[in-house]
Amino acid sequence: MKYISTRNASLKVSASQAIISGLAPDGGLFLPESIPTVTPQFIEQLADMDYAARAAAVLGLFLDDFSAQELSDFTAAAYSAAKFPVAGTAPVVKVGDSAYILELFHGPTCAFKDFALQMLPYLLTASLRKNGVDKTVMILVATSGDTGKAALEGFAGVPGTKICVFYPHGGTSNIQRLQMTTQSGDNVMVAAVEGNFDDAQNGVKAIFTDSAYAQELAMHNCILSSANSINWGRLVPQIAYYFSAYCDLLRSGVVKMGDKINVTVPTGNFGNILAAYYARACGLPIGRLICASNRNRVLTDFIRSGVYDKNRPFYLTSSPSMDILISSNLERLLYLLCGGDVELRQLMSALQTEGKYQISGQMLENLQAVFYGGCADEAATAASIQSLYAKSGYLCDPHTAVGVHVYQEYLAASKDSTPTVIDATASPFKFCGSVLSALGQTAATDDFAMFEQIAQASGQAVPSQLAELKHKAERFTQVVQPTEMKAVVSAFAAR
Repeated sequence: MKYISTRNASLKVSASQAIISGLAPDGGLFLPESIPTVTPQFIEQLADMDYAARAAAVLGLFLDDFSAQELSDFTAAAYSAAKFPVAGTAPVVKVGDSAYILELFHGPTCAFKDFALQMLPYLLTASLRKNGVDKTVMILVATSGDTGKAALEGFAGVPGTKICVFYPHGGTSNIQRLQMTTQSGDNVMVAAVEGNFDDAQNGVKAIFTDSAYAQELAMHNCILSSANSINWGRLVPQIAYYFSAYCDLLRSGVVKMGDKINVTVPTGNFGNILAAYYARACGLPIGRLICASNRNRVLTDFIRSGVYDKNRPFYLTSSPSMDILISSNLERLLYLLCGGDVELRQLMSALQTEGKYQISGQMLENLQAVFYGGCADEAATAASIQSLYAKSGYLCDPHTAVGVHVYQEYLAASKDSTPTVIDATASPFKFCGSVLSALGQTAATDDFAMFEQIAQASGQAVPSQLAELKHKAERFTQVVQPTEMKAVVSAFAAR
């Protein structure tokens, strides 16, 4: 299987080459030239496997320059019980008549990004070997909260790699920030950027598309790659957990083979829901994809109107990982909807020059045939946390609550009682203040005292990887302007 750039379909590379590059040299995103198709028998076989085996089989559909044994070894290591100690790895929990929570937060950093970023180091280092690359890979990451720590955790200490993470100053929860600034490892660097996530993301993209700067890094024997979901190697592992969720519902008798489910995804950068779209395109029986946004409702407005417009106020919310106005992964979906790179380039050019674009009527019709877009403001998010807890005893984080609210909105509007999987993208322990406030409790002033309040409310133990932050010293306190990001990377490369 070859991979092409969204902006130049004649540019074709192997899966391993796409993983090494991260971003295509023309600024586009790599995506598979064709989408594999699965049979009901394939899904039934997955149902009898554990999570690691399911993931290896799904990855094998897309990464055919890796052997089945390689992928099996990688997934066994990435999703071991030591890293994902909960039974089932990504368990599905019933919370309503037709609502099921897909818990994606049981990994090393208590967020869904662990599923991709525990796997990516294995894929990247193997890709380097396959292509005879004997250079240090400089991995650049822009994060709105969870990706940064998950990437740091995945790549810390990995030979032949350095990782540099940029996050918006004041734009994450305190626990998210501490997870990054206390990270151990000689090959890691973290810096806060004045501005929002889009400023950090644009800064990273600018570095990737600067050919002169690539030559400068080459002098330090470095090449660039990405651990954001612009890298196909980051996105493809996420496809697996949608297959796994369907298999769990199949095994429990909630659905019969071929019955459709819906999927609700709280998302900002559009990567997690795009993974669900690819699972659907492969033949996994998914009906509607319900795209849930917070107050920064750029995706909701796009799905409803066909107009993508980032020229709007930016809000800091209780779901900071979704505080995004430029959803990078939407470019991959747009390519599939318009069927070619010419129209895609026009749309991306309009976004860059005017800050907005409008898709054609046929593209909008195709989009709305699959996607429903909805959003939750801060009051609705808090109410959703409280309501879900009151009705089912289930305590969720604000991002998940956005998904729950939008699903309830969709259910009321459509009367569609199809079993629906709602992604739980982070542990409530990462957002204690917002969760406790939603429950009407007075939060302690100290994050670590709040942990105990959440533990009492949820009946769950405080995750050890969060509790231990109390005793860790912050290593990275640098705050830079977006224009200084390149200098940070240069200094790190020279070390």
